[in-house]
Amino acid sequence: MVRAAVLSAVGAPLEIRDIHLPAPGPGRVRVRLAAAGVCHSDLSLSNGTLRIPLPAVLGHEGSGTVLAVGEGVTRVAPGDEVVLNWAPSCGRCHSCSIGEVWLCEQALSGAAAVHAHGADGRELHPGLNVAAFAEETVVAENCVLPAPEGVPLDQAALLGCAVLTGYGAVHHSARVRAEESVVVFGAGGVGLAALQSARIAGAQTVVAVDASPAKEELARKAGATEFVLASETTAKDVRRLTGGRGADVAVECVGRAATIRAAWESTRRGGRTTVVGIGPVTEQVSFNALEIFHWGRTLSGCVYGNSDPAADVPVLGAHIRAGRLDLGTLVTGRIGLDGIPAAFAEMTAGRGGRALVVFPQE
Repeated sequence: MVRAAVLSAVGAPLEIRDIHLPAPGPGRVRVRLAAAGVCHSDLSLSNGTLRIPLPAVLGHEGSGTVLAVGEGVTRVAPGDEVVLNWAPSCGRCHSCSIGEVWLCEQALSGAAAVHAHGADGRELHPGLNVAAFAEETVVAENCVLPAPEGVPLDQAALLGCAVLTGYGAVHHSARVRAEESVVVFGAGGVGLAALQSARIAGAQTVVAVDASPAKEELARKAGATEFVLASETTAKDVRRLTGGRGADVAVECVGRAATIRAAWESTRRGGRTTVVGIGPVTEQVSFNALEIFHWGRTLSGCVYGNSDPAADVPVLGAHIRAGRLDLGTLVTGRIGLDGIPAAFAEMTAGRGGRALVVFPQE
């Protein structure tokens, strides 16, 4: 029996329950969690913005130690420290064959499987494959990656989503170049990672935009050279800070029509906007045909930072060891499983960076 945070139905409060995990079967790995980050995507799952089979154990950003492996597992062994990969690539579909592993057609196929059983015998699914809001989990072998050497295991959890997404948005999707100007909308976990990544890329001016003035200190610690409080004049404020032209690159980490539009308007003619934030289908963004021609801007979506976790996690580890990337500045609270609902409320209110569920280690 292990304790886990279970979502029974859309909109229902998370319940901390005892669940029965199976022994790892062929190709499966059992992991004792060290930590799990509370991501906005978990909130989106709980409120129905994103849909998954229910009831489910939520949590998709985690790290831990391998306890046991099933038959045929060769990637890891008991005692290995690992980062969970919630979107593993199959290596066989069209997207994988052309190198776009972040768009793998089978990435979430495991989410419909039976992951565990409640104390009442009810079947539970693994939210986004890895069910990290639990003391222990059982995942497919391709859902674990070696934790980078020299990185505290609890902080390594952030590599599984927030940092991969923020780093990838800057380096893979927007392809920020040295001396460019970057504006990041939203200074939550992903946004703070994007700010650090813009600094690593050599961006000259890095502007953070957020609706909360309390985020300014966090944003500046992450590398922002300027801070703009979100308002109806946000785009004008950003242009004023970027030579009157607008930023070369905007990274939108909120997922709302208004912020996507403001990010677009904040870039220069020919600028690039990458949308990382996940919004509901009710959020509609409009552009007229003339402005698309006149401004010559690029607007692109970004899934999981357009990253290949197997290739990018070691790179991130090197940045951390060199002192270029500081995971500690992303963590604004350390909590237990019981603290997840309060962390959801903080995110809904637009406060904080990344809350980290930390599990006692034996």
